[in-house]
Amino acid sequence: MADIIRIDAALCRISARHSLLVPDLTLAAGEHWCLFGGNGAGKTLVSRLLRGDLTAGRRHVHYLDGFEPRRDICTVSFEEQQKLWTLENRRDISEYSDNAVDQGTTVSSLILGERAATEAEGEEFLALVEALALTDYLERGIRFLSSGQVRRAMIAMALFRKPRLLILDDPLESIDVGSCARIAAVLQDWMSASDRSTLLLCRRPRDILQGITHIACMEELVLGTHGRRDEVVQSEQWHRIVSRKPRLPATLPPPLPKYQAPPLPPGVALIELRSINAGYQGHLVLRDFSWTMHQGQHTLIEGPNGSGKSTLLSLIDGENHMAYGQEVYLFGRRRGSGESVWDIKARFGVVSNELHNRYVRGWRVLDVVVSGFFASVGLYDDSGASEVEAARAWLRTLAVEHLATDYYQELSFGQQRLVLLARAMVKHPAILVLDEPCVGLDDYHRGMILGVVDIIAATTGTQIVYVSHERGEVPGCINQRITLRAAERSL
Repeated sequence: MADIIRIDAALCRISARHSLLVPDLTLAAGEHWCLFGGNGAGKTLVSRLLRGDLTAGRRHVHYLDGFEPRRDICTVSFEEQQKLWTLENRRDISEYSDNAVDQGTTVSSLILGERAATEAEGEEFLALVEALALTDYLERGIRFLSSGQVRRAMIAMALFRKPRLLILDDPLESIDVGSCARIAAVLQDWMSASDRSTLLLCRRPRDILQGITHIACMEELVLGTHGRRDEVVQSEQWHRIVSRKPRLPATLPPPLPKYQAPPLPPGVALIELRSINAGYQGHLVLRDFSWTMHQGQHTLIEGPNGSGKSTLLSLIDGENHMAYGQEVYLFGRRRGSGESVWDIKARFGVVSNELHNRYVRGWRVLDVVVSGFFASVGLYDDSGASEVEAARAWLRTLAVEHLATDYYQELSFGQQRLVLLARAMVKHPAILVLDEPCVGLDDYHRGMILGVVDIIAATTGTQIVYVSHERGEVPGCINQRITLRAAERSL
């Protein structure tokens, strides 16, 4: 098997305090590698090094003659998905169209690109979209799809281009059970060919794909033990990484009295929806839907991609205009009865992928946490010493106080999630909304998030609304369950 990429003694400065070290790594045609390590280990940086995107390390990367990274490498990742969504939103001209709708890039055009497919490619295209259950979405704009649906479309796009190296950043993350099986089967077929190679970036042993032949371990920006899969999983470094456990806090910081809303009268529901209909782009995802959440309940919302979980959350957090004119009651008051969006947000704390991606650059960790008092993305309001101390107390509780003066974008994904949990809890909200809070996290950070959520439920007045695809991976405090099912109905 020919070596398609080789890295020799790469030492790349990433920031003033951090450098990436890859002593040696060789990828051969027909080999399928897993780059394994926790959040912040350096896996994404190694993938960028292989693609030639790290300028400081280019002289350490050697390609097989004729191998062109821009042409021969395709990447499917959260980062690439976010870039795609950002570009689509920037190009959105719906406000200027006759029907106020701009489909933007459709699934079909994303996969096929700008050129017309040959007859043989057309057959491959149809087989691929059927295998990934995308047939019904081909003419729908990707901005109107769920995160999991977009992921399937991106995988189809990458496979259709037949790269020599396919880089996958946890492709089964945030995907419902049915879609996971489809994606795994398609990728297993991809890895069966001898002229293709794969690099899987993975945080948890359970997510390593069946066809992986080799593993490389990473810790603290250093590539360590690597080789054949069966040998690496017996190594000391592997066992050290997978056995790491979080230390949960004994107590939580107290609330600041001036941010506490008066208690509701006995018997008044926190959330009540009566026969709600809601959807988007002509597709009804919630039909005649009712739900009541009483004081003392902690709710799990589950369901496949596109079943309406995000739509349901937007009805209660003030973001969806469809709540008006329908019977949506929050804290005993009907939506549209004179309250502002900020009145609603004051009672909610939120951790979500959308919020995670809004904090792009320029905000220090302490400012991100303090902004939770004002439900803003960034700190624009005057904060006092009590808010700053409360923010530091939550960072200390979650074992990330040492990051207070760091920039949010420089943190690992798992550290960013803990910062957002601190941001959501500084005001001790009536309801903490956790929209797939463990997406992108290793087992250590998942254990920390789930454990702290249970402590919050047990020791504070905050109640939990938890959204997840992962069966069995929810907080122990859950005592109410809502299961949504995929729906494709016209409005």
